[in-house]
Amino acid sequence: MPEPVDAVEMRTALAGLRRTSGLPVAFGGLLSDARHARIAELDGARTGALRGLVISAGSGLGGKAIALARPCAVTDYPVSRHISHEYDTAVAAEGLRSVVAVPVVVRRTVRGVLYGALRTPVSLGDRTFDAAVAAARDVEQALAVRDEVRELLALTREQAAACPGTAPGAWEDVREAHRELRALAPRVADPALRDALLAVCGRLASASGARATPAAAMEVRLAPREVDVVACVAAGATNAAAARQLGLRPETVKGYLRSAMRKLGARTRLEAAVAARRAGLLP
Repeated sequence: MPEPVDAVEMRTALAGLRRTSGLPVAFGGLLSDARHARIAELDGARTGALRGLVISAGSGLGGKAIALARPCAVTDYPVSRHISHEYDTAVAAEGLRSVVAVPVVVRRTVRGVLYGALRTPVSLGDRTFDAAVAAARDVEQALAVRDEVRELLALTREQAAACPGTAPGAWEDVREAHRELRALAPRVADPALRDALLAVCGRLASASGARATPAAAMEVRLAPREVDVVACVAAGATNAAAARQLGLRPETVKGYLRSAMRKLGARTRLEAAVAARRAGLLP
């Protein structure tokens, strides 16, 4: 099965590209290795000719975009002299003429390619280019978040395993990793990856030396966003900084913090952090 960022985020980006640009056809896929992308998602296609097509770096319009790591376009694909024509049969079957291809680039590495196309040979304007680039950026962000989560998961699983013998000074690293993971969780599209992330957060939160009794932990029920805010506050973040980290408005952070403090029986931010740790909600 394709991973959600491929099947869901790519599909969402292509639908957005068609909606914002007015292009009748959009399609794309991620690279399977350093030089090959497979067209896995189609939006607006009349045939299945493009589905599963493997694009090699340097070949055709998409291959050119992959090789150059920048957007490329042609006004009339079948007769363009600026690209090679390995994929003309599939393109002709779909009746495509004007086409734009935009690479998906994460950390300076091309990870995929998105296309938008017309069935008439007309010059594509700035609005179309901007929409195609914006769609690629959406996929790039999703991939970057997934990469970061996986890296943090690998790190924090190691930390969680080592927690029983962790030196006191090392707990700050554990707490920072916990906060970062909590902040990333709402941005993860893959449910399985998000559940794995939150499970690791739970392991980190329950691994500290000063743990609450089961009864005490059951007495405190914070909403996920309340835990996120308290985790930021415990790391010394201001409301404004917590808002930036969590993608929330400062007023929203204040509301979550106020609610969390009431549930924790805390009068100050410090008391809230201490109470959350005693309840097993934070490491």
